[in-house]
Amino acid sequence: MAAESELFVTKLLNDNFASLGNTLTGLVGIHSQERPWADYVAMELVVGLIVIVLFAVLKPRLSVDRPGKFQHIFELIYQFVTGQADEQVGHEGYHYAAYFGTIFIFVLFANLIGLIPGFISPTMVPSVPAGIALATFCYYNIVGVEANGIFKYMAHFAGPIWWMAPLMIPIEICSHLARPLSLTIRLFANMYAGEQVTVVFLKLTLLFVPTLFMGLHVFVSFLQAYIFMLLTMMYVAGAVAHEH
Repeated sequence: MAAESELFVTKLLNDNFASLGNTLTGLVGIHSQERPWADYVAMELVVGLIVIVLFAVLKPRLSVDRPGKFQHIFELIYQFVTGQADEQVGHEGYHYAAYFGTIFIFVLFANLIGLIPGFISPTMVPSVPAGIALATFCYYNIVGVEANGIFKYMAHFAGPIWWMAPLMIPIEICSHLARPLSLTIRLFANMYAGEQVTVVFLKLTLLFVPTLFMGLHVFVSFLQAYIFMLLTMMYVAGAVAHEH
């Protein structure tokens, strides 16, 4: 990537931390490059930093007697996430609420950051939704094994009738392998389309029409973060279910 096409955050990383970037990419077999940091990676780091700073500021301000507006907002988010977890997973849903909340907040912030001039939404690059989807795939399989044991969890793939197992096992494996792809395409396609529509109308018009589409982009950002979290809950619910 040419330096002139980089975001300023990416340029900052490439100018000062190129060796670190090459060290990290070398761990996955990518050869050293002059400018190893990509825009979407820089934006992921910015989103992660924003989330860390946000909760670092929130934690010392938590109060039972005099909660502030900031605390009220995150209490609403917490109640929403735990309520959805209880509804989708059951009474044990609170055990997994931390992951659900992390997914929701990270995806939401990654979707919305593109509205800030000079930034882009990392979720409109396929690699980012794919990474989150693979994390979810690993997570629900791990908690499924923890909740049921390896043998009972694998029995989920055989279906309820033993003699249908030769048919059900390949179907279930294909279904599970398709989940990361489905999560990736859904999030990427919606965010990429929303970003492109906003950019086109910004170029064609002045102020008010692009504002309408930016409002639509905000709505889609919240909706896609919710859908990603909801599907994650459904996958976890199926994984931790105890067959009778």
